[in-house]
This record gives sequence, C-alpha cells and structure tokens, in this order.
Amino acid sequence: MPGLVLIDGGLGQLHAAADALEAIGIADQSLASIAKREEIIYVFGHEDEPVVLDRFSPILHLIQTIRDEAHRFAVTFHRTRRNARTLTSELDQIPGIGGITVRKLLKEFGSSELVRQATEEDLAKRIGKSAAHKVRMHFTVFGS
Repeated sequence: MPGLVLIDGGLGQLHAAADALEAIGIADQSLASIAKREEIIYVFGHEDEPVVLDRFSPILHLIQTIRDEAHRFAVTFHRTRRNARTLTSELDQIPGIGGITVRKLLKEFGSSELVRQATEEDLAKRIGKSAAHKVRMHFTVFGS
C-alpha cells in the first residue's frame, strides 16, 4: 500500500475518498487532500488543523506538480477514450462487420488505427477468419 494517498480537492473529496476506501476494506490508509484555490492541505483525521504552506514552499510546489501531472494524465486518458469512440465510425462502415465486432476490435487493439495496421492473421485470432478478411479487404480498398 502507498504511504499516502493525495486527493485533489477539499474536505468533501477527502471524505468521499475515505468512504470509498473504507467500502473496499481499507480503513488505515493515510489520506490528504489539496484544496485548489487556497492551496490548503487537509489530512484525514486532522481536518480541523489544515496545513497552510507558504506559496513559495518547495513542498507546496511538489504537491502542485503531482496534482498537475494527475490532471494531465486524466485529461489524456479521457481524450484517448473519446477519440476511440469517435473513430469507431470508420469501423462501423465496413460491410458485414457489426457493432459487437467493432467493440471487440477496439477493445483488443485499442484504436481503429491499430486495427488498420493489424495483419489478417492477428485479426482472425480475435474475430474469426471471415470477419478478419472483410476488415482487411476494407482497408486494402480504402487505403491502408
């Protein structure tokens, strides 16, 4: 287990995280949160004594950097998922390939571009020979 779980948000998010951890049987995890605008750090169990660091503190800078990296990671993850959803239209246009097969391809390969790059043999292992041939033929005819 980590030595500390750092939550982005104030007291509400801190308590929600504590409740979520308790719900899965983790009750002794160290938790802290950083409230965004005030840059105040709340430690679970000591919420009445928030830690207020000087705005030039290297510790505050480190915590802000961790928070910013977590935001960057989350935004990138959600953009990737959104892009995968919008790219399904290309796979949906392949004659004889239904929605279930399209979802399976995206789950297995991660994106329509990786499906496009896959060999017919790789596709066949996941969706069968007939469907794999249809997908490969589509990309051969419409550019691959």
